Amino acid sequence: MSSPSSSPEREGSMSTGQLDSLPSPPGLDVDPPSVGSPMLSPDSSSHDAALSATAVSPDSENLSPDELELLAKLEEQNRLLEADSKSMRSMSGSRRNSGSSLVSSSSASSNLSHLEEDTWILWGRIVNEWDEWRRKKDKLLKELIRKGIPHHFRAIVWQLLGNATDMPVKNQYSELLKMSSPCEKLIRRDIARTYPEHEFFKGQDSLGQEVLFNVMKAYSLVDREVGYCQGSAFIVGLLLMQMPEEEAFCVFVRLMQEYRLRELFKPSMAELGLCIYQFEYLLQEQLPELNVHFRSQSFHTSMYASSWFLTLFLTFLPLPVATRIFDIFMYEGLEIIFRVGLAILQYNQTDLIQLDMEGMSQHFQKVIPHQFDSCPDKLILRAYQIKYNPKRMKKLEKEYTTIKNKEMEEQIEIKRLRTENRLLKQRIETLEKTPSPSPLLSWQGQVTRAQEAEENYVIKRELAVVRQQCSTASESLERAQDTIRELQQHKHSEEFVSGLQTQLEQSRLREAELLGALKEMQDKVLDLEKRNNSLPDETNVAQLQEELKQVKLRELETLHSFREMQETVTELNQRWQHHMARGGGHWKESPKKNALNELQDKLMGVRLREAQAQAELKEVKLKALQLESQNQIHSNLLSRHEQERAALQDRLQHLTSHNKSLQGQLSEMKRKQTESDCKVQTHL
Repeated sequence: MSSPSSSPEREGSMSTGQLDSLPSPPGLDVDPPSVGSPMLSPDSSSHDAALSATAVSPDSENLSPDELELLAKLEEQNRLLEADSKSMRSMSGSRRNSGSSLVSSSSASSNLSHLEEDTWILWGRIVNEWDEWRRKKDKLLKELIRKGIPHHFRAIVWQLLGNATDMPVKNQYSELLKMSSPCEKLIRRDIARTYPEHEFFKGQDSLGQEVLFNVMKAYSLVDREVGYCQGSAFIVGLLLMQMPEEEAFCVFVRLMQEYRLRELFKPSMAELGLCIYQFEYLLQEQLPELNVHFRSQSFHTSMYASSWFLTLFLTFLPLPVATRIFDIFMYEGLEIIFRVGLAILQYNQTDLIQLDMEGMSQHFQKVIPHQFDSCPDKLILRAYQIKYNPKRMKKLEKEYTTIKNKEMEEQIEIKRLRTENRLLKQRIETLEKTPSPSPLLSWQGQVTRAQEAEENYVIKRELAVVRQQCSTASESLERAQDTIRELQQHKHSEEFVSGLQTQLEQSRLREAELLGALKEMQDKVLDLEKRNNSLPDETNVAQLQEELKQVKLRELETLHSFREMQETVTELNQRWQHHMARGGGHWKESPKKNALNELQDKLMGVRLREAQAQAELKEVKLKALQLESQNQIHSNLLSRHEQERAALQDRLQHLTSHNKSLQGQLSEMKRKQTESDCKVQTHL
């Protein structure tokens, strides 16, 4: 099948020919690239959600303050971009070949925010200055990739990470499609099983299935030793969602050559066995309880982890989550597969331990894949909390190679002996047809010796296993004999038994005494707490002193007001007496003096009313002061009650913990008593 003349567009894809003419960010002179149907992208949002403020890996601690500030700014951008994904879903366009330019409609770019402009500027600068970033800002680049590559830039960044931007095999692609491959039937059979629910690959003879067939066929011709393996189609399918088929072919070739995938997909699948061996070691080291449960249920690692390594979680996790993992895989290799696998098992350890084999299989199929749909960052964060030692993994690789080489040598030796035995049997059958018996007897002897040699080799292998088992049994026997000797040193006489009984009685008496002392101490503690609660503490005394000072101040103010009132009353009394003394001769005086006297009477009345009003005002103020004092006293009382309540809660917690510790001591004493009883019964 030949390559189609026009290929479907991948959402936000970038070709290698666009390195020197990357799109300007939205809002600048050049519009962003047009995008196709959202269904062609593994994640429909404009960007994967950013990680939380917690660092994804310890490498972030080594970044400079400027780089950390850049990361924080990018996280804020990603959060806002995640909320504004509707504008990106409305963008549409047509697919272009690898050399086409990236131009989109200005109406789509107007919907993008300024924060998206910063993201475009940042990743555009990274792509244009790729070599400098790999040399000088590699740690920052690693952190950005772990936070997720924007899907607009995934195509070009994956090519740059895989060093697949300029490969000679790209020029051979069209010629390879004209050739015939022995794997075409297998590829055709499995095409419909690859992303069957995805819009791009749905339907027989769809454009997605056609380009997927082309890439798989071309690789089966380039690497005839590997040919075609079913799991590889999912990796190629993900690449085709992001870039044209020629570029996807180049990236896949690089993945097979440089990322250990070729060894995984070889017919022997030796690399898969190594990965399973290393993963089992990490599982045993970091999750020993779960490992024991898996072994007890015969739930082998290959039953659930093989697809993780062969398809890089693309068939296990939802596509947006698996694409985030693939971003990191393109930079860090298979390490992220080990980390994510262990993180998933660690997250589900409590549930898995409670299930049998069938329940665990159902849990892996139906529950685990959807646990991180809403927040893939949670899975990435957990993955980088897993302990991973590259040196230890290299050592495990050497151990596995040694084991496999030894098994291979044994298989070769057995195969050689069997081949020799078969040839000798064939010669005997030939000689049986001859009349001379002496050569026949000679060949029969050789066949017998060959059979004996083969049997001897098998027996030697079995003998080595038996010797190992014998050595283990001998060690167990020696330990048992040591235990027997220790027990024999104690002569089971009546004195020994009576001594044990005496110790048992004494331990029971001590237990009773301790229980009585414990009860007595608890009563004393309660009594002391009651007495302590009845006494005011330093804080309460200080508050009471403060209240006393305020009361004294108010008392002084009241006395001062009272004295003022007394002076006013005395003055008014004097004026009134003086007025009364002069009031008797008013009728004899002239009219002017009578008028003046009347005015003085009125003035005296006004002063009396003024004095009365002042007295009422003072009385109101005194009442207000009294109410304020009462309010202050009540507030302080409430505060003291609140403090006492908090103190009582603290004491209650303390007593509860103390009671638990005492119960633990009591349980320990009962356990020791039980052991003593068992010893006495054993000796009796």
